[in-house]
Amino acid sequence: QVQVVESGGGLVQPGGSLRLSCVASGSFFSIAGMGWYRQVPGKERELVAVINSGGRTNYADSVQGRFTISRDNAKNTVYLQMNSLKPEDTAVYYCNAAVSMGTHYPFTSYWGQGTQVTVSS
Repeated sequence: QVQVVESGGGLVQPGGSLRLSCVASGSFFSIAGMGWYRQVPGKERELVAVINSGGRTNYADSVQGRFTISRDNAKNTVYLQMNSLKPEDTAVYYCNAAVSMGTHYPFTSYWGQGTQVTVSS
């Protein structure tokens, strides 16, 4: 069983910063990509940032230059440093991990429960 758990959400004023963390735990062989997505009511979940096992990153245009994704492979953890936050960044942020159970096993996507980020004065 694989568990993905996010932490670090909360309420912050516009222009402020937050750091989200996500750890994948359980019995598995390896993790490929890890990433952050967000969703607001009535809209589809959208990609925020992803990072592969080698550290290559990709960001949504809306967060480029403000958010930074990083990971600690030894701790199976991914982080999202969010700076210069805007009200439109308000959403539930979900962590995703692509996990494999073995060398010849495919990667399966696991999602966390989500953490609320609210940007408001």
